[in-house]
Amino acid sequence: MKTKDMPILLLTGYLGSGKTTLLNYLLSNREGIKFAVIVNDIGEVNIDAELIQKGGIVGQKEDSLVALQNGCICCTLRTDLIEQIFELMKMQRFDYIVIEASGVCEPEPIARTICSIPQLGGAYTKYGTCRLDNIVTVVDALRLQSEFDCGKELTRKDLEEEDIANLLIQQIEFCSTILLNKASEVSPEELARIRSIIRNIQPRAEIIECDYAKVDLNKIVGTHRFDYEKVATSAAWIHEIERPVTEEEEAEAHSHEGHHHDHDHEEHDHDHEHEAQEHEHEHGHHHHDHEHHHDEGETEEYGISSFVYYRRPAFDIHKFDRFLGTKWPRNVIRAKGVCYFAHNRDMSYLFEQAGRQKQITEAGLWYATMPEDELIEMMKREPGLVRDWDEHYGDRMQKIVFIGQHLDKEQLIKDLDACLE
Repeated sequence: MKTKDMPILLLTGYLGSGKTTLLNYLLSNREGIKFAVIVNDIGEVNIDAELIQKGGIVGQKEDSLVALQNGCICCTLRTDLIEQIFELMKMQRFDYIVIEASGVCEPEPIARTICSIPQLGGAYTKYGTCRLDNIVTVVDALRLQSEFDCGKELTRKDLEEEDIANLLIQQIEFCSTILLNKASEVSPEELARIRSIIRNIQPRAEIIECDYAKVDLNKIVGTHRFDYEKVATSAAWIHEIERPVTEEEEAEAHSHEGHHHDHDHEEHDHDHEHEAQEHEHEHGHHHHDHEHHHDEGETEEYGISSFVYYRRPAFDIHKFDRFLGTKWPRNVIRAKGVCYFAHNRDMSYLFEQAGRQKQITEAGLWYATMPEDELIEMMKREPGLVRDWDEHYGDRMQKIVFIGQHLDKEQLIKDLDACLE
């Protein structure tokens, strides 16, 4: 049997940065590249996978879309990731695998998992050898401008382990390409500042400015840009540690050492240990094998949790609008899903929120409004597409995933329920 190498593109980036938009853009390519897709979204509903399917580009019936959920591929779903990559290679139908990681994933453990597959040998290399071709981190320029002081928050010396900025730093540090998305939505001066800070965090990755995640395909696909050792040592803090000490720094170090000669060794050791902790804390980038805790959307690393708001009744659009404007919790990081309103029950809407950005767009007519014969034919073509049927509400529903830090789930549900008709 003829086998071939299987290049893999890993898409990472914070919640709402534009990874799914980029993925759909890749899938609509005109170069004829046959992509298989693995999507990992936190929470019990993989909204990204549903949006990709709804776009009509890939579908479960084609076995080209794999949704990994209720966990994170950088830790709890590593085995599942390996098995799904193997199954896609076994089909011998695809030219490329694209993996969209959850917005709270750290890319380094995922890369390590992918790179370990060829070493497993046996069946895992029977149908070809997979290789990580490129890691693209999508960075939301508008969000860095509005929530992270044009990236300045990423340089704070007092970053805590659970600070969201710390996660962004790790996603920027461990990649081979950075897509600076929504570039035109900030001023040229702000964009230059953001780019400078990103470059100071990650000096080797290629930075590509874009809008709507539109980028030349050849700049992110088939690049052979990823090299584990090079990327693992490309962070600016590693360069800083490994660079030769200057004469001035050497003199300052000796002067500092002399200043403490009169102290006993125990106090000196304590100071030395404290300095080491300060150094590690200052950068906030030390790498470690971590374990997220993904128990059905409950507490995860960085204090992030998720849950799905699911209701059948319609929203009152005026009440929902007031909720968005006056009661929206600041600690909701990302929300996305489908909803409908009492004033137009036949139309479904896509609701998306990322930071301070919120938008509601028409998603299409609910299937329940179709003539019965057409509905039956569609169900035959795509079984499982129409689900959760209810005689009173039809297929209409509110199904929104909320992802946030230290969420008050009960209060959020109470506020949303108050928006129902």
